[in-house]
Amino acid sequence: MNNNSVLRRLRFTFNFNDTKMIELFQLAGKTVTRAEVSDWLKKEEDEEFKNLNDQQLAYFLNGFIVLNRGKKEGETPIAEKKLNNNIVFRKLKIALNYRDEDILNVYELMNFQISKHELSAFFRKPDHQHYRLCKDQFLRNFLQGLQLKYASDRLSKNDDFGDDDY
Repeated sequence: MNNNSVLRRLRFTFNFNDTKMIELFQLAGKTVTRAEVSDWLKKEEDEEFKNLNDQQLAYFLNGFIVLNRGKKEGETPIAEKKLNNNIVFRKLKIALNYRDEDILNVYELMNFQISKHELSAFFRKPDHQHYRLCKDQFLRNFLQGLQLKYASDRLSKNDDFGDDDY
């Protein structure tokens, strides 16, 4: 999935304003400006759109973890330079303090079927024989399910889940 889309969806789902977005980056040790955040949230067609790279999204997700779970003892976690859907999904699972059942309940909101075994394969180490690459549809449905769960009062029947670049 596109990093900018993930950022837009999370902002919409949890109703983060620009100040909160900046704070999330800072919680992970990254200083960003309001202009940068604004440019990352723009649609690709916009002249001022800027691509959010993997490391920048990792900083945001790490800040989201710190916001929800508190700062861990010791060093601040290093933001990965390279992300994939599995890492994004794992960081969201940690930030929301979700167990497998919680994730399956979110998928159920989307009428999306996945078994517990399929789900656990996404969170295994890449060298594990049962590791499975998390495809865009799994992450997208999870993010849309989170929107239904957390932002249902802001969703209208005509809403496209805050993003239309899929």
